[in-house]
Amino acid sequence: METRTYTVPDMSCGHCKQAVTEEVSKVPGVATVDVDLETKLVLVGGEGLDDAALREAIEEAGYEAA
Repeated sequence: METRTYTVPDMSCGHCKQAVTEEVSKVPGVATVDVDLETKLVLVGGEGLDDAALREAIEEAGYEAA
């Protein structure tokens, strides 16, 4: 399983965490999504992860991956 890490500085609440988790979970190949509001990190685990699709999912949730 591969892992991708994204910094998403604008996340600050439970709604942020839920929105990002829901959108990223829809991306093909994603097995796990861990959002840490304290560090502003999104850790994505899975197989054949597409960086562009993951960044687009974060944007779809209303945030920008740094």
